[in-house]
Amino acid sequence: MPAKDIYHNNVRTALEKDGWTITNDPLTLEIGDRSLFVDLGAEKILAAEKQGRKIAVEVKSFLSISPVHDLEEALGQYIVYEDILELSEPERNIYLAVREEVYLDIFSEPLGQLLLRKKRLKLIVFDSSKEIIVRWID
Repeated sequence: MPAKDIYHNNVRTALEKDGWTITNDPLTLEIGDRSLFVDLGAEKILAAEKQGRKIAVEVKSFLSISPVHDLEEALGQYIVYEDILELSEPERNIYLAVREEVYLDIFSEPLGQLLLRKKRLKLIVFDSSKEIIVRWID
């Protein structure tokens, strides 16, 4: 099992504060003989729905010297997880969780804006010190 991202617990706490129940830590995905691990699985029961809403969350710190390299790696991982979830748990949406500083950096640039405009990924933007979710980007 891979090591947890340094902001894993911050995101977990932020989701719980936002009313989510953590159902998996990590969420195991299986395809063929392979097992992959998404950082968190969570569910939120909505008053208007009996089943609620399910998500998978991959936490990324973006701490390397190259935010573009970090983005490439995160996007590749995100796509693999998204495709497996489409087969195994189509009701579950995947999100990439990034700190607000990362969002304001790489995702405010033309490259990040292009990915968001093309709906290549969904984001959870969080404040790591306050352990709160700042915004959801679908």
